[in-house]
Amino acid sequence: MDKRARIRPCAGDALIAVDVQNDFLPGGSLAVAGGDEVVPILNEYVAAFRHHGLPIFATRDWHPADHCSFQAAGGAWPPHCIARTPGAGFAPDLTLPEDTTVISKATTSEKDAYSGFEGTVLASDLRAKGIRRVFVGGLATDYCVLNTVNDALAAGFDVFVLEDAVRAVNVESDDGKKALASMRRNGAEFIHREIFTA
Repeated sequence: MDKRARIRPCAGDALIAVDVQNDFLPGGSLAVAGGDEVVPILNEYVAAFRHHGLPIFATRDWHPADHCSFQAAGGAWPPHCIARTPGAGFAPDLTLPEDTTVISKATTSEKDAYSGFEGTVLASDLRAKGIRRVFVGGLATDYCVLNTVNDALAAGFDVFVLEDAVRAVNVESDDGKKALASMRRNGAEFIHREIFTA
């Protein structure tokens, strides 16, 4: 079987859009360079999964105002994705269907979570739907995408990283490249929409 046929969406597949939120887009409080570029690409993947009637999940940071990751509390980041504020909303041009399963993470003051699996029901929800393969894109490559992908692999899912639909923070200039290498070493496969068969 060639790669195009093998990657074709089928029963047992799910799409996971990671943290495509306003605060991570240009103009947001923790903007990822080029973060808005993932939106139209993810929309193509969303359309393909909708065409095949396959489930779509969207993770989001959903922080309290005194979250431990914020600099005022000794964390590394400026305030971002505070629950029920515009910055925590999904990108307005992201075409998530109404039946998207939204997974909120890092929802308490004292606990951070980069992975969509950490402290959430994502793994159990995927298994309840009979999911075996997940296709992951979003923000940011070197933090929430990296940790979500690695946790998905550790949980026993086959993982395809949508390499054209991720962007990195790059606190250090090569953090994104290192994250991609880590995911690949751990068993993730990388694809682009050009070979993704809708």
